[in-house]
Amino acid sequence: MATAAAAREYKNFINGEWVAPSNGQFHENRNPANTDEVIGVFPLSSQADIDAAVAAAREAYKQWRLVPAPKRGEILFRAAELLVKRKEDFSRDMTREMGKVLAETRGDVQEAIDMTYYMAGEGRRLFGQTTPSELPNKFAMSIRQPIGVCGLITPWNFPMAIPSWKMMPALVCGNTVVLKPAEDTPLSSYHLVETLAEHVALMLLREFKLEWVRLTLNKPGAVRGSRDVGVIIERNRGDLDSASSGRRA
Repeated sequence: MATAAAAREYKNFINGEWVAPSNGQFHENRNPANTDEVIGVFPLSSQADIDAAVAAAREAYKQWRLVPAPKRGEILFRAAELLVKRKEDFSRDMTREMGKVLAETRGDVQEAIDMTYYMAGEGRRLFGQTTPSELPNKFAMSIRQPIGVCGLITPWNFPMAIPSWKMMPALVCGNTVVLKPAEDTPLSSYHLVETLAEHVALMLLREFKLEWVRLTLNKPGAVRGSRDVGVIIERNRGDLDSASSGRRA
């Protein structure tokens, strides 16, 4: 009797490597149109994994912030070129994963392509300002500087577009990223990060139990997710500065 092939086991991307969750726990990702099909199993990461991801992102930030912005833009441009080549494969996987028709998933992947190209160009447009000083013999100017590690929580409905809207601006500005995608659509975020990982020091953490929200409360972040995520954030808000225009739960 033939037996079904084991589902592929996906891992976290931390410190430039794909690593299994330290607790050994995984989450099944099933095709909503055919629940007998297991698309893959994805990490249910622990606090130790969260700590490792944030520590790695902080360390990578020390070097990534020093890469000239035009060079960071060139890296994103190359990533965009890869996304174009893989668009059809990623679109079909997204349809399997979350049920959108192909016309819609192709549009979702195209959003990621467009944002990556757009932010690649911004690498040469991170302008500062000069302004006249009211004091004699003084020169007044401003420059743009990265802020550090960005924690991102993204929802299931645009599983490649929305991560790209947050990740690409953060990366081109010299920040590093820890991403928590939706548990319903981890494969699409995996594809995006796998493509970026060929060129970018990007920290990825997949954690479906939501404990990691507590870790990022005192860090800059952008949240677009489910009501459950929002409830946890509100209960553990602390001194969080919510300056982002996209801060919705």
